[in-house]
Amino acid sequence: MEQTSKTRRPGGDLVPWLCRVLFFISLWSPARLQCPDGCHCVWDTATVLCSDAGLQEVPKGIPLDTVSLHLEHNNIQNLPESAFVELVHLQDLHLAHNRIDSLSSGALRHLGPELRLLDLSHNQLRQASRDEFGGTRAKMRLYHNPWHCDCMLQELVETLNLEAETVNGIVCESSVRGLGETSRWEDPGVLGEHAGQPLVRLLHSGVNFCSLQRKTTDVAMLVTMFVWFFMVIVYVVYYVRQNQAEARRHLEYLKSLPSPRKTPTETDTLSTGF
Repeated sequence: MEQTSKTRRPGGDLVPWLCRVLFFISLWSPARLQCPDGCHCVWDTATVLCSDAGLQEVPKGIPLDTVSLHLEHNNIQNLPESAFVELVHLQDLHLAHNRIDSLSSGALRHLGPELRLLDLSHNQLRQASRDEFGGTRAKMRLYHNPWHCDCMLQELVETLNLEAETVNGIVCESSVRGLGETSRWEDPGVLGEHAGQPLVRLLHSGVNFCSLQRKTTDVAMLVTMFVWFFMVIVYVVYYVRQNQAEARRHLEYLKSLPSPRKTPTETDTLSTGF
């Protein structure tokens, strides 16, 4: 009996050890292998697939080691600043075919230097600035958006690393209005003379929206200054004429008053006596 108990003791020690290992694995695996709701994760390639999932926003809980993130064909409307703040290993970000119409100032700046591709095509972007994209050198897809072509967009496309095959798809749905048009002010009903034309071709042909905008702004300032100057002149003329009329009425009133009778003084009496 004593010999039997000795031979069983190693097996008895192994069971608690295996239980502890399985316990730690159960704690570690969900944290490591948790996938956002509505998404499918391919762990061996660090790819998260959330395409066509009816998402209204960027999902929470995206694994921190994600390399490729697919969010295309959803209903995402905007990108908050914290959307990708911890995804420092991200290399490919696919956001095509959504309803994105605005970018928070820090939403894309948090993307790490490893980013190789950013696809924002087929969205509702109308305006964007360099600050919103930060200093990323990733390939950009910005085609099929209702862009408003102005100085800000010109500076953006001159800074970004646009995918060569898609640059002609960045078309001006509207543009800043020129000096030859009736008004400088932005009017949603007026598309501008460059509407419907690819932005890059316009820039290559010599169109400079920044120069146009500055000239138009200068003209607007001159017109505004002229209007104010004219209003000041009109007010001064009106003020002078009004004062002249008041002065004439006051003078006529003084003339209409009876002359005061001169009362004899003591000197006058003495003069008369002599």
